[in-house]
Amino acid sequence: MTGEERRVVVTGVGVVCPVGDGAGETWRALVAGRSGVSKITLFDASNFPVRIAAEVKDFDGQAIFGKRRARHLDRFAQLALVATHEAMESSGLDASGAPHRVGVVYGSGIGGLSTLEQQIHVLADRGPEWVSPYLCPMMIPNMAAGEIALEHGLQGPNSCTVTACAASAHAIGDAYDQIRLGRADAMVCGGSESMITPIGVTGFSALKALSERNDDPERASRPFDADRDGFVAAEGAATLVIEERESALARGASILGEVLGYGATCDAHHMTAPHPKGTGAIQSMRMALADARIDPSDVGYINAHGTATPPNDRIESLAVKAVFGTEVPVSSTKSMTGHLLGAAGAVEAFACLKVLETGVLPPTINYETPDPDCDLDYVPNTARESDVDVAVSNSFGFGGHNATLVFRRA
Repeated sequence: MTGEERRVVVTGVGVVCPVGDGAGETWRALVAGRSGVSKITLFDASNFPVRIAAEVKDFDGQAIFGKRRARHLDRFAQLALVATHEAMESSGLDASGAPHRVGVVYGSGIGGLSTLEQQIHVLADRGPEWVSPYLCPMMIPNMAAGEIALEHGLQGPNSCTVTACAASAHAIGDAYDQIRLGRADAMVCGGSESMITPIGVTGFSALKALSERNDDPERASRPFDADRDGFVAAEGAATLVIEERESALARGASILGEVLGYGATCDAHHMTAPHPKGTGAIQSMRMALADARIDPSDVGYINAHGTATPPNDRIESLAVKAVFGTEVPVSSTKSMTGHLLGAAGAVEAFACLKVLETGVLPPTINYETPDPDCDLDYVPNTARESDVDVAVSNSFGFGGHNATLVFRRA
């Protein structure tokens, strides 16, 4: 069977993020327009210029993994394993019969930042002999992919995408290609991030990328609003199980949607700023549509990158208009989840799949003051019913990385 003939479907999803523990709870929160942003509790941020973030609530790695194993897993890897367990359970995939035909592509923008930061303090305070031998394996971004393979016995292609905020969108797209090329029959893909640490928050704060609405956390993330002042740092993980369609049907799997197209480009413009004309984003979207063999008019919903940083929202709006015009509904679920960085694309791919399944568009909350430069239909503040056959998800990262995914209803 040629690559062009191998269709790829989604058979499992798992999510752990600031608005929900599990896919069901997460989707209900997104439809309800509930914010996951609050005061930082993972460290004492009282003297920091930014004191808010979107944390995964009540997450206890020791209760899930046991004290010994949890000590050897950074929080980002723990979140990845929890999301993947749900995705594998929901898919019903058993890889034991042909483990070399099931692989993993899993993204992270930063990896084990909390472990690195802790061990730097150990080195400074106690000396080199006290640094953990687990420092390197815990901090490297590919360890989530490795731990997922270990947990589930997956011996197929295994890699990690580290492309900032586009990482997990690239992971899904690259996993999709592995199946289309015949190198695997099923892939576990997605992303995880946990960077709500003193150095993580300070770094983005110094860059002037974060909202400083410390006294109004739930209204801080305001994509496309004229009064937006930056994104809200978030943590979490999302995992998709994708499979070659005929194999999935043969085993009686439930089909949640189809991966229809993938586009990936680079702005080659600036370390952190998008190209002012949106050229890379435009080409990424056009590439994904061409790969999916559909027209822009076939798309009924776009989950925007929508970070609530002033240039990103303006330029993404410009790029969307260049490709789709002004009629297609666009929303940013980051208004509720905050920005999960390397995990954002996977969470937003999940949201697209639920739009296709339920016919409900999640809103962009905190949209109060229109910006003349952002003049699309952002599904403001309240979810909306709409019969959608095809949905698109955009993810754009520092370094000029762009990724676009296209999904079709099952």
